Amino acid sequence: MVDIAFLITAFVTLFVVIDPIGTAPLFLALTQGMSAARRRVIALRACVIAVILLALFGLAGEDFLRAIGISMPAFQIAGGILLFLTALDMLFDRRARRRADHADEGDGEHADDPSVFPLAMPLIAGPGAMATMVLLINDAGRGIEGIALITGVMLVVILLVLLAFLAAGPIERLLRRTGTMVMTRLFGLLLAALSVQFVMNGAAAIGLLPVVQSGL
Repeated sequence: MVDIAFLITAFVTLFVVIDPIGTAPLFLALTQGMSAARRRVIALRACVIAVILLALFGLAGEDFLRAIGISMPAFQIAGGILLFLTALDMLFDRRARRRADHADEGDGEHADDPSVFPLAMPLIAGPGAMATMVLLINDAGRGIEGIALITGVMLVVILLVLLAFLAAGPIERLLRRTGTMVMTRLFGLLLAALSVQFVMNGAAAIGLLPVVQSGL
């Protein structure tokens, strides 16, 4: 039987790891210049994909990675490297330029879709969130009730992520173009730091670095 205290702990842990508030500005930066309708579609798609990934990984992720010879630290390091490449795009405005090029070709709404990468994975369903799901389900006993309750907690956190994403449009209108450009560069820098933290966590887990403190 999973008690209320454990569920509260699970919610707080997932909320801190996934960080709905912190991902909203990154969503704003990654969807800069898109229409409100396009943003809603991307936000919903990213959250649905993240739910599926987290649920599947919570159930079988550790066994799957072990079966194919991939450790969790290796997964963290790979995710960090991919995230760093996205951060470079944000810092040097490459995504905006690509979007403008596709708009000139009449394909602006479909060419640059960040819903799968990097929004769903690794920003929402990152290595830290996946590992947390594995740990929480193990702590709940891996019974049907425990799995259902932890999955329910995860759904609540992802719902908060979706609400934060949907509020990104009004934030952009408040900031206007100049403010949005500044925020894009700023959060590109923060995303780069986040990606380095992923790599450091993975390196620390295999003993290449001292243990580093992180919410990931």
